[in-house]
Amino acid sequence: MQNSTDRTPIAAKLIFSNPIHLLAFGFGSGLAPKAPGTFGTIACLPLYWLLSDLSHIYYLLACVIVSLIGIFICGYTAKALKTHDHPGIVWDEFAGFFITMIGISFSWFNVLLGFILFRIFDIWKPWPISWLDSKVSGGLGIMIDDIVAGIFSLLILHSILYFLG
Repeated sequence: MQNSTDRTPIAAKLIFSNPIHLLAFGFGSGLAPKAPGTFGTIACLPLYWLLSDLSHIYYLLACVIVSLIGIFICGYTAKALKTHDHPGIVWDEFAGFFITMIGISFSWFNVLLGFILFRIFDIWKPWPISWLDSKVSGGLGIMIDDIVAGIFSLLILHSILYFLG
């Protein structure tokens, strides 16, 4: 298998011909030639907007479902591409951003702040995110670093908004 730094171009035809690959590639946003993770996070914003009106319990349930389905979706697509974590697989960014926004009321300020925090943690990968990214394989390995980045971002976002009052 190839490593996660593989930037081999993926044919859009392959991604758009299989609904599981289409989801893994964030409805095509992962095909962006530069910063696919950032484009994947941007692509999840309309879904977040729809989910943001759910009660807290249903929003949490949606986060769990997106994360659990993501383990299968990302693992399936990585296996088909014969790579561990192709940069174009961005469903994990969807889950991570949704986790970042747990319990946060919808406003463009909150969305922007959550977006920035999540992208920082997803790119920077402080411990234990970096450790998980290098040690856990398969679909869970693709998802877990973004889930933990989402949890870190969630904690920081709640703290910032608490102190802003």
